[in-house]
Amino acid sequence: MAHLNLNSKAIAHCREMASTIARPVETLIETHTTVAIERSVLRLLGVDGAVQQSQQWFPEVNVIVEDLNREGVLDRGVLHWFVNGMIQKKMPARELAAQVASRKISLVKLPRADESEVAAKASLLCKKAHAYLVSQRDFRDKLRTKVKDPFDPTGRNGPLLYVIVATGNIYEDVIQAKAAAEAGADAIAVIRSTAQSLLDFVPHGATTEGFGGTYATQENFKIMRAALDEHSLKLGRYIRLTNYCSGLCMPEIAALGAMERLDFLLNDAMYGILFRDINMKRTLIDQHFSRRIIALSRIVIHTGEDNYLTTADAIENGHQVLASQFINERFALHARMTRDLMGLGHAQEMDPEHPDVFLKEIARAQMTRDIFPESPIKFMPPTRFKCGDIFYSHLMDAMFNFVGVLTGQTIQLLGMPTEAMHTPLLQDRWMSIKNAKYIFNGARSLGADIEYKKGGIIDQWGDKVLRETVKHMEMITHKGLFKAIEERAFAEVSRTETGGKGHDGVIKRAAGYLNPFFELL
Repeated sequence: MAHLNLNSKAIAHCREMASTIARPVETLIETHTTVAIERSVLRLLGVDGAVQQSQQWFPEVNVIVEDLNREGVLDRGVLHWFVNGMIQKKMPARELAAQVASRKISLVKLPRADESEVAAKASLLCKKAHAYLVSQRDFRDKLRTKVKDPFDPTGRNGPLLYVIVATGNIYEDVIQAKAAAEAGADAIAVIRSTAQSLLDFVPHGATTEGFGGTYATQENFKIMRAALDEHSLKLGRYIRLTNYCSGLCMPEIAALGAMERLDFLLNDAMYGILFRDINMKRTLIDQHFSRRIIALSRIVIHTGEDNYLTTADAIENGHQVLASQFINERFALHARMTRDLMGLGHAQEMDPEHPDVFLKEIARAQMTRDIFPESPIKFMPPTRFKCGDIFYSHLMDAMFNFVGVLTGQTIQLLGMPTEAMHTPLLQDRWMSIKNAKYIFNGARSLGADIEYKKGGIIDQWGDKVLRETVKHMEMITHKGLFKAIEERAFAEVSRTETGGKGHDGVIKRAAGYLNPFFELL
């Protein structure tokens, strides 16, 4: 594989600065919890029911956690109260949850068992939940070994063909996912309904009325996973399933994804802050616990740096993408993730009319591959400059596919010729898969058969972006991550430490906070 002549000391310096930048946030993580973390704890224990409120089904975990938070006692952790309730009422988790959520039992009014008894029972329950996650992970991995699995984190086998379905109806999504798999897709992403990341609860059950995508629910995960497992056996190759682990329910989506054997989850340390105006502290605390679950289940995350280039100029702001990748890597390592699970994201979003733009896209893609050689890099297609000309759009996607196979990208989200017009139809996806298969096959060994000219345009552009990244990270190190974000360090977006949605769901842990999952995961 051809490589750029990048400054290894500059790369090491960036990783050192990422560690410094993350350290104050890691202290915050170790001393706080959130309502979403506490809800995910109950979900891991098997609490999955819902109660009817205002003509819709509302998760029991929300009612239980909100009531405790309203009482001002959630700082001890939901398990401190819930497990005591199980002891006092001699009820299993699901039965007690139904009684508490219907307000027939108040957890704070029950007699108190000895704290050592509560802690011991909580530990046993969490160990049982941990064992279940491991069993689901192993079940998934056995299927991968039973059929051909094309995935290689380093991209040596060529990029995975990764496509989206987004009908809003999970049953229609299944039909489209199977058609894509038969056409050659290796991974299916079920796009979430618009703005689900702003909901502070996970919708319940199978859904058929999403807008711009399909709601992420446990039942929807289960339905799509079963369909893709069946099709994997039919086709003789493993088809991966992707969903979106971001927003106000990030830890819960991670828990549900782990329980339902997903393979990929979009999970970024800062995406919610920048693009959904979710509170900084809430997002950074939530991403840690979600990644602890993801690490145990060996789900590959996809980070969201590609989004930076849809709001900021891609030619001038490539250094912001690389800086964010270093920071995302640091937070993932803190959550005990290995590098082969870090699908760091980037995109081909430069203005196609810019001189030598294709060489600069190659430089950025190769730079990402070289700096993160163990990671399953996710490469996102051009979208910003697409228009109603489907032939030009299809050509842009072909060039994107060529860069992907040349530079050894791992996960290639295929662009669609109708990107700027409507949600892809079956034939749009078929065209894109055919395009990618032709290019990936025809240029599979090109990266191993060429070298980049030292001091040439590609080499110089990679060096330029790295030098600018060093300066950018030095600025963030000096100001601190929160202040730097406030001053538009990423994607030209400003957020404040106490602003954004979900700030009231951040809770400082009290002495005696109970959550054995932090030791187990």
